[in-house]
Amino acid sequence: MPHPLAERFDGGSAIVEFIADRDPDTRDHAAETRATIDTYHPSRLTLVVNEIITETATTKTFRLTGGDGAALPPFLAGQYVNVFIDGTSRPYAISSSPTTRDHYDLTVRRVPGGRISNLLIDTLDIGAELTTSGPMGTFHHNPLFHGEDLVFLAGGSGVAPAMSMIRELAEQGGTRTFHLIYGSRDAADIIFLDELDALEAAHPGLDVDHVIAEPDASRPGATGFLTADTITGLAGNLDGRMVYVCGPQALYPYALSQLTELGHPRKRIRFEANGAPADPTAQSHWPTGVDAEDEVTVTVGGRSFRTPRRRPLLDALEDNGIRPEAACRSGECSLCRVRVCKGRVHTAEEAKLRLSDETFGYTHSCVAYPITDVEIEL
Repeated sequence: MPHPLAERFDGGSAIVEFIADRDPDTRDHAAETRATIDTYHPSRLTLVVNEIITETATTKTFRLTGGDGAALPPFLAGQYVNVFIDGTSRPYAISSSPTTRDHYDLTVRRVPGGRISNLLIDTLDIGAELTTSGPMGTFHHNPLFHGEDLVFLAGGSGVAPAMSMIRELAEQGGTRTFHLIYGSRDAADIIFLDELDALEAAHPGLDVDHVIAEPDASRPGATGFLTADTITGLAGNLDGRMVYVCGPQALYPYALSQLTELGHPRKRIRFEANGAPADPTAQSHWPTGVDAEDEVTVTVGGRSFRTPRRRPLLDALEDNGIRPEAACRSGECSLCRVRVCKGRVHTAEEAKLRLSDETFGYTHSCVAYPITDVEIEL
């Protein structure tokens, strides 16, 4: 029955008649919308190792393609995919250019004692399948807010997202300038060395400077660490330029201290999420007198298990066969968010919580540490 208000508008009756006479819409709009979303933002991808490139003695790049040969979902230079393997997952930045969507390159550096990096480097062969998330992450260039004059401080495998940005710049051209300052232990440890040299020579808007911690005569240039003096000596006055930082965890507080010494505003510094803190007890709000090695009881869904306080809740859950959705494992994406119903946790500084989370007891399990016995809700 037509709405009574329809007859009060000029032409309303004709519109009502048109609607009544037209063929019914039988399309499944919800399914069509879901198919479009899954094409561009899939929760899972099955990728095949098509090529393995040895970059250095400790680093390999795995070139991943779709099994059906179709184009992979688009991404922004600097984003990552989460690799699900061995009952857990790890995020790896895509080092290939977003202009090329027939493959993703994941550049993995061996971490001493690292569970997943060593597994990938030592056991992954061509033809192997990997399950990953779709591309995600906020660590990418936004021309509207970040400008076109960029500086990137990288350490070790933290050069991977920078390489994606550089490859995109080289392929698309434009007015953007990009200055990479790349810290490595020694010359043999530099990832993408030959390609970076070639790209710098071919593109006037690209500058690459290497800073070697343990130099030798084979490669002249800056030495030591990425100090304030080294940064300005190589890049000049930062003068409001956007500075990206990616590398080992120790690089982040150090780079922030050096950039702060230069008077560079925090809003012009972008850090890539890069794992849980190596030592949560070193953070100022770790409770005094609490031994990180002691075990506490975690209860979830009626199950209980013991875990050391220094073990992130997410890792402890996975150790016991409970696998919440997760991606960044660095406190940023919020996919592993849980509610603490009873007990107390230490939420690391890395957690990007919502304003209401503390009020309602939520935390990000990848960077949360149980201080007392706790009961949590997934």
